[in-house]
Amino acid sequence: MTIVSWNASWKDKALFTPGPLTTSRTVKQAMLRDLGSRDQEFIALVADVRRRLVRLADADPALYTAVLMQGSGTFAIEAVIGSVIPPHGRLLVLVNGAYGERMVQIARRLSIDVVEVRSFENAPVDVNALDATLAQDNAITHVAVVHCETTTGVMNPIDAVGTVTARFGRSLIVDAMSSFGAYPVDLAGWGVDYLISSANKCIEGVPGFAFVLARIAALQATRGYARSISLDLLAQYEGLERDGQFRFTPPVHAILAFHQALVELEAEGGVAGRGARYRRNYETTLRGMMALGFQPYVPEAYHSYIITSFYYPAHPNFDFQRFYHLLSERGCVIYPGKLSHADCFRIGHIGRLEVADVENLLCAVRAALSEMEIQL
Repeated sequence: MTIVSWNASWKDKALFTPGPLTTSRTVKQAMLRDLGSRDQEFIALVADVRRRLVRLADADPALYTAVLMQGSGTFAIEAVIGSVIPPHGRLLVLVNGAYGERMVQIARRLSIDVVEVRSFENAPVDVNALDATLAQDNAITHVAVVHCETTTGVMNPIDAVGTVTARFGRSLIVDAMSSFGAYPVDLAGWGVDYLISSANKCIEGVPGFAFVLARIAALQATRGYARSISLDLLAQYEGLERDGQFRFTPPVHAILAFHQALVELEAEGGVAGRGARYRRNYETTLRGMMALGFQPYVPEAYHSYIITSFYYPAHPNFDFQRFYHLLSERGCVIYPGKLSHADCFRIGHIGRLEVADVENLLCAVRAALSEMEIQL
């Protein structure tokens, strides 16, 4: 393994991944200072981040709050599942990919009763099956679903899921890890009690923490439910509300970067502006890859502009590891697949990337295919 030291002339590779991803120079520069975790300047910064997140969700700050949680997005998912479901509650998870599966695994590890409603990986979750299951099972207290299933890029219909969940009086948990900041959300209209996302996705910060947009009344009703000390969502919220401080050491530099990223997101035109850039990246990628002979795994009607899965080409010379390294040598990093039954790789469209970066990727793909002696 080669370890690369930073120098002034170094140019990072373009990350066509779902995160960590390419960040702006100014986001990186925001980390080039030190702040004490109990310093009033840092406490004020955390409060501003929380306010901006609620505003970004277009939510009423009297009804919703933002809770920051150290760790990756999965830490925040586990914090929600482990903190808000009552001791004898039952969780229904809508599964159409690896990240729905992960929520099932978390619930089982925490000894939470869990029900699965499964769909094919290249199609949205089954809202009719959700309706039928809730009608038959009164013990289900919570429903969990992934907004953009990063396994494939499928977008799930959270509005329809929320309508059904609310009709049965159940609580809705949404993993919006790969969509928040690039797709509009309607927390109150969709009946969302908890929406989880991460610093290093569409807001274009760096890894280090995730966050939960929670309906305050729902969160306050969960006292005594938490199955963890460090991942206690209500305790984290109450600590931030009481004195503005994290209960345990916060990721100071990641929060500095994230605050700058939020400022840049607003300057780009908010969710609509960022989503438009990602859509351009997606459309250029899809058009270019199909022209080269690659086929997408997900039908276009179900697809997001976050990440796209492509089938391996049916050519004897194709080897994904070699393909990956040839692209990397040309300054482009893609992502392996994560499907249970199909050989695919993934190309992300998010991060500080423009159409010119996508065109460079397509040139690199063309060159890699030539070097591998593959004609599709």
